[in-house]
Amino acid sequence: MRELTPKPLTAEAFAPFGDVVDIESASKTFSMNYDMATRYYDLADVDVNDNGGKTCISLVKSKAVKLPFEATMMEYHPFGSQLFHPLGDIPFLILVAPPAEKLDIDKLELFISNGRQGVNYRKGAWHHYLIPLQEDSDFIVVDHIADDNNCVETELDTKVILKL
Repeated sequence: MRELTPKPLTAEAFAPFGDVVDIESASKTFSMNYDMATRYYDLADVDVNDNGGKTCISLVKSKAVKLPFEATMMEYHPFGSQLFHPLGDIPFLILVAPPAEKLDIDKLELFISNGRQGVNYRKGAWHHYLIPLQEDSDFIVVDHIADDNNCVETELDTKVILKL
């Protein structure tokens, strides 16, 4: 059995798995709309064009979980990155492992978003489905859409418990 407690979600710590999508991670900003808005530019490396794929933008409503929570599966997407950004201010957990054809359970890492940070999983990075805390949460999703099987799932054969 593995018990995981989350570490803060930072761009540096999350880099092996993808991008943190938030204002603090912006490398370029500029004023727009007659100085009525600031654009935080190029926050994630969206990579969705494999197999003739195109960019798909969706909304997801995800149910909150109670901790401790047992993770029973992981997934990855071989043909494109996958970005999730919360539309509320609700923290969520991010369970990930490095890109590999086979999941290495010993390389699982757990992060916690402050509710204003999103994540962009690199193509091939293992991850769990959304794990909002406190209450149900809405997310905007940017990912690959094509006529292919872009989701590989595996059931965990080791008990993995997530807790704060």
